[in-house]
Amino acid sequence: MSSYAVPMQQAIYFMGIMSGTSADAVDVAIVDCSEEKPKLIYFCESPMPQKLHEPILRLAEPGIDEIDALGALDRALGKAFADAASRCIKASGISADSIIAIGSHGQTIRHRPKGIDGSHPFSLQIGCAATIAEMTGITTVSDFRRRDIAAGGEGAPLVPFVHRELYGDSDRPVVILNIGGIANITYIYNRSLLGFDSGPGNMLMDAVMLSLSDGRNAYDENGELAATGKPNEALLTELLSHPYLGRRPPKSTGRETFGSEMVDRILRWPEITDADRMATATEFTALTIAESCRFLPEAPVSWYLCGGGALNGHLTKRLAELLAPANVSTTHDINIPPEAMEAVCFALLARNTLAGENNTVPAVTGATHAVVGGVITPGHNWPEVINIVLADQHPASEQKTT
Repeated sequence: MSSYAVPMQQAIYFMGIMSGTSADAVDVAIVDCSEEKPKLIYFCESPMPQKLHEPILRLAEPGIDEIDALGALDRALGKAFADAASRCIKASGISADSIIAIGSHGQTIRHRPKGIDGSHPFSLQIGCAATIAEMTGITTVSDFRRRDIAAGGEGAPLVPFVHRELYGDSDRPVVILNIGGIANITYIYNRSLLGFDSGPGNMLMDAVMLSLSDGRNAYDENGELAATGKPNEALLTELLSHPYLGRRPPKSTGRETFGSEMVDRILRWPEITDADRMATATEFTALTIAESCRFLPEAPVSWYLCGGGALNGHLTKRLAELLAPANVSTTHDINIPPEAMEAVCFALLARNTLAGENNTVPAVTGATHAVVGGVITPGHNWPEVINIVLADQHPASEQKTT
């Protein structure tokens, strides 16, 4: 379990929980919201319980699902998230009574922002919020996407709203690039904002590596296998022809688009080595990110990487080459470890939910208007939460609910 801590002070704490598309870990962040600029106080990364990893990936694949499996996995994930939150609280030395709320994104098992055959769009995350609230005693905010979808948006990406709060005063064009299972881009310049999913992040690379190693390796550590291979140009050309990559934002995607079907293309391509398959999957991710620059108003001068992909040395080296002359580094340079960024974001999104203040960006999601996303599940601390909200004792967002 990795962790990150900074000195504590008298504060108002929020907690964020994130389990990404790769389903390999549960990230938990504690954020101090007592000052104008939120500050990360503590971050924990807990491995996803092995018994949950395969069912998550199986259930996340498109197809006819078992409703019993969905219900049981929802509860089991809720318990896993609550356990991870409790471990983070204990390790941080912060009293659970000091934490106002937990913002839990949940595990995405289906993302259909355009619906199925033109039917109602939806996005489904599991990880029972009631279980989290009951086990921790802390009020829990979850289900952040549905309200935006109800307002005509895609429900994702959500983190650009917080990226703007944290780094919106940049007087030069910069990008926060989150490389989770899916890669998403937040472009910021003088508080102007653009955000969208560029395509696959770690998803294809991890799935290819898992198959090539017969399940022994969940990912290509530091991109070592990919670095020994050479991308297959014909296969790369075919992969890059995917229509999603040419769509203009707003747009979001998931395993439904870049899951098993595309992995099979890479694995079945004839007469190339395993290293070349891995190199091709990695190059595809790098190119889809780099080519997304065509959708940005101006060329960024800096790219700050976060998410698990920021730890892949071969991938980050290729991105630095493809994105030159822009500087490519990680969010460590702007005071948040790359592994912690998404959990921090959901702590702050939960803060806005409790305050009844907007926490979505229509220009990013495509919704008709900004909304207050998130469903509140009261914990044992709910009376105290109500008192704090009514007294307006936490920082207010610039965007008010209409």
